[in-house]
Amino acid sequence: MTHAVFADLHNHTRASDGDFSPDQLVARAKELGLGAVGITDHDTLKGIEPGLTAGRQAGIQVIPGVEVSVRFCRPFFTGTLHLLCYFSKDRLSDPGFVDAFETILSKGRGEGLVRERIARINDFFGSAGKTPILTRDLKFQDIAGLSSNATRRHFALALSEKLGITEKETIHQIIGNDSPAYVPSGIELKDVARFMKKHPLLAVLAHPAAGSFPGKGHYKEVLPPVETVKTLLPEFLSAGLQGLEVFYPGHTKEHQAKLLSWAKQYHLLVTGGSDCHDALERPLGVAGITEPDFRRFEAALLKTGKSV
Repeated sequence: MTHAVFADLHNHTRASDGDFSPDQLVARAKELGLGAVGITDHDTLKGIEPGLTAGRQAGIQVIPGVEVSVRFCRPFFTGTLHLLCYFSKDRLSDPGFVDAFETILSKGRGEGLVRERIARINDFFGSAGKTPILTRDLKFQDIAGLSSNATRRHFALALSEKLGITEKETIHQIIGNDSPAYVPSGIELKDVARFMKKHPLLAVLAHPAAGSFPGKGHYKEVLPPVETVKTLLPEFLSAGLQGLEVFYPGHTKEHQAKLLSWAKQYHLLVTGGSDCHDALERPLGVAGITEPDFRRFEAALLKTGKSV
């Protein structure tokens, strides 16, 4: 980042796989002097209301959002990409919006997906599996005991803390996208598009180039290269995409330039965020957008209006 961060629009709390409670995240944003902070937990709205309350108390503008997992099973890519879906805080008082959003999100994550992933892992890597690596089979409670909204991070923690597998290469072998046990999370893009047609959101493609980061990166092993994202971009545009997350810790300056050219070509908003999960490895405030870019984002968010 070479510009002043006014708004950090991509962050996680304990409602999904972050280490901070919503009020702790907001307090940290206050300490850093941010003007606005997004709460965008994976496939859940549960951290937003507490975050809004903390924001009002701290004088920090909290932007409600959800990082929606979108599943792809294509010959050239099997995995998950993410849409940051932002909306006005007033929408949380609309039961129709909240219920419909939570219903569609639940189809891409939750107990069913966790059990399917565990079964596949045990089939391939369990003590009696095709390629035995685990000293015992992975159990549902190993994952459920960590979170009711389990992500890949929770599977990695369970493998490390419950089964003693600490080598990153071995963990990736078990849960990475190229693992024979891999089951992508998320909902179909067509279902997201259908939902957004009835309940307008401000949809931003999260970390489009992180899969091409040249160094060590949290998403390098699980996200596709930027060229694959480019191939899928027309589908996102047809679904109602309005922005690109350009400023991101896993984007080089070359990536930023490429994404800025996409934004110009397709008339998309430019956003940014830290993808904060914790205080050390993935901290708050290391990426985001300037105040002028945030005001453009804010104006577009107001235009999403209420559910129709």
